[in-house]
Amino acid sequence: MENLSDRKINDFAEPETVFKKYADTVYRLAFVRTKSKNDSDDILQEVFLRYIKVWKKMESEEHIKAMLLRITVNCSNSLKTSAWFKKTEPLDENFAVPGGFSDSSVLEQVLKLPLKYRTVIHLHYYCGYSVDEISKIQNMNPSTVKTHLSRARAQLKNLIKADDI
Repeated sequence: MENLSDRKINDFAEPETVFKKYADTVYRLAFVRTKSKNDSDDILQEVFLRYIKVWKKMESEEHIKAMLLRITVNCSNSLKTSAWFKKTEPLDENFAVPGGFSDSSVLEQVLKLPLKYRTVIHLHYYCGYSVDEISKIQNMNPSTVKTHLSRARAQLKNLIKADDI
């Protein structure tokens, strides 16, 4: 029987390596879901604190990325349903889009979509996930993901047209 201390730990799973590689992806997803830089910072920290607790058990990079995104979704859901969050008021309706997004004008329109639509749009177009992968991350049926993508595209099209007028 293999002893845990004898097990070779993969370099790709080291917390520092994983943070450098996926911090931007986790932060962007958190920002798309919360629309708040401060909440996104908190979620980013919480995601990697949780990762540090389990990093030695990671078997592949795909598993790491999927787990980080799933934790990000869960943390943003927890934040939105917390008693503290329900009692807070935003200071300013206008928010600044953080750096790293290639087209901030499109992102501004995406952020106007309901949470369920902007999340699938972000995971599909910004992160490059397939419908099946999104369904696993979001813990929903693939047909629901397809429906959300379709409705999000339609709403986004209308928002962009209205913005051009």
